[in-house]
Amino acid sequence: MRLRIQPASRLSGAISVPGDKSISHRTLLLAALADGISNLQGWLPAADCEATLRCVRALGVQVERPARDHLVVHGSGLKGLQPASEPLDCGGSGTTMRLLMGILAGFPFPSMLVGNPQLSRRPMERVAQPLRRMGAEVFTTEGHAPVRVRGGSLRGIQYELPVASAQVKSAILLAGLYADRPTTVIEPVPSRDHTERLLGAMGATVQREGNSITIEPAEQLRSLSLTIPGDPSSAAFLVAAALLIPGAQVQIPGVLLNPTRLGWVEAWQAMGAPIQVISEAEVGGEPVGLLTTAAAARLQAIEIAGAIVPRMIDEFPIFAVVATQAEGVTQVRDAAELRVKESDRIAALAMELRRMGAQIEEHPDGFTVYGPTPLRGAVVHSHEDHRLAMALAIAGLIAQGETIVEDAACIADSFPGFVEAMQALGAEIEPVS
Repeated sequence: MRLRIQPASRLSGAISVPGDKSISHRTLLLAALADGISNLQGWLPAADCEATLRCVRALGVQVERPARDHLVVHGSGLKGLQPASEPLDCGGSGTTMRLLMGILAGFPFPSMLVGNPQLSRRPMERVAQPLRRMGAEVFTTEGHAPVRVRGGSLRGIQYELPVASAQVKSAILLAGLYADRPTTVIEPVPSRDHTERLLGAMGATVQREGNSITIEPAEQLRSLSLTIPGDPSSAAFLVAAALLIPGAQVQIPGVLLNPTRLGWVEAWQAMGAPIQVISEAEVGGEPVGLLTTAAAARLQAIEIAGAIVPRMIDEFPIFAVVATQAEGVTQVRDAAELRVKESDRIAALAMELRRMGAQIEEHPDGFTVYGPTPLRGAVVHSHEDHRLAMALAIAGLIAQGETIVEDAACIADSFPGFVEAMQALGAEIEPVS
């Protein structure tokens, strides 16, 4: 699929975004390990989450699906997973593969985890190493997928993460459910904490002291029923469009407002963006509420580094687009993790935004953007990266002339309905063959 985008003359309205991707993965995996039946409303029917559903079913868990975004999970209990008859196909989802590695480390049968070529380029030793220390047999393919796991009797460890990673942290904590004593993970800076919150809500004993998280071995997890809140990473694209288009006003209700996910809001507010965050409720231990924004009269460049980086790691593609319209020099550092995402997001961002006239330099651990710079329409490429594809589509709304985003089908990895959401707000964006 290709997207054709015309410059936007208006953008306004109230619109919801699909369920949070991170929580959709985690609720399904933990519901599969729970005792009893879990009801998951608002589950994200995106390609990456579908991979998790496919793997859970392959491991013997019964999952009913009354609607595309509603799952009824008949939990197998903490020790009830069954060996899969074939390799577990994780598609392009790093979350699926890494979290399953942690869970399967607790089971004595062998499992093979495979992925598409994109996922097979991403590093897996960062998960394999701590799991080996706990006593699991984990074999990677030169540090990547395919991955073979055979678990069994695990020992609790204390592990200091060399790089902040919610996926690695989650894998270790999930393995810790099966260990003989408490397991502690120490983060260099806090990363998203959905796994800890969900485990606590389901009856596991999880404690945080500073940057140290400890989980106790567990006998069982309680089932859960909840409506998964809207994904703030998806909301970021709608907010960015509103900031950049004169006269725009957008409201997004029912959004996850976990502070470990709102680094991008803080960054844009520091640049002068009129974003309001209104907390309204708590769902599954997570704050939920309303995001509102309007066009920014003026944006100022800022520097991003340190502890805020993990809290906006998925939003840097769209952050870079906004930075092209800020006055001054915007710098991003300490973000080398971007190079091992769905694409090398630093190199891909620099390449594609330059096609549109942006002044952007890449660094080993980030990038520099000089602004404000008028953008021009161009033919750009997604690099099969859903967040880059959407960021380039938003850039097309403020560019002079027509923009074509090639290979845009990957958007369905995280935001099915993106095109329809943008059209509902008034954007001229359409798929073309």
